[in-house]
Amino acid sequence: MKKIIVVLISEISFCISVFAFEYGYTSTGYKYVKHQHSESSYQHAWCSAHNGIEEYENPDKTRVDCLTKKRAVEFDFANKWAESIGQAEHYSLMTHKKGAVVLILEDPETEMIYFERLKRIAKKHHLDAEYVTPEILNVKDKLCPYSDCKCHRTRSKQ
Repeated sequence: MKKIIVVLISEISFCISVFAFEYGYTSTGYKYVKHQHSESSYQHAWCSAHNGIEEYENPDKTRVDCLTKKRAVEFDFANKWAESIGQAEHYSLMTHKKGAVVLILEDPETEMIYFERLKRIAKKHHLDAEYVTPEILNVKDKLCPYSDCKCHRTRSKQ
């Protein structure tokens, strides 16, 4: 009985993780995940709260999303949790600071599974892992305070 329950819970978790995102298609047919706010808006909010430097350029011309006194931080949306690990590792090597990932969870209830995956691997590779939600943006009337965010472009098209 326990085995059946575990399998059922695993299947439900898989279904939630598969259907957690809304997709769009480009004019050439490529599929992408839709997001209400830009990654850079989350980056602005978190980085300024942590006195970091945004878009710090490494000697190899790659850019750290936010460089703080002790950490080289990569930001990514939940669906890109796996690739964020490699970037954080690279930024750590380039800056000689601890690598970190801040995962953006637009819907924490359905996307927490990605953060749990990230945490397990981050622990093994000695990376810091945390997440942010739209609350960090102080959204008012569906708009965040960052004028370069896509929420402002979407609003003007309506």
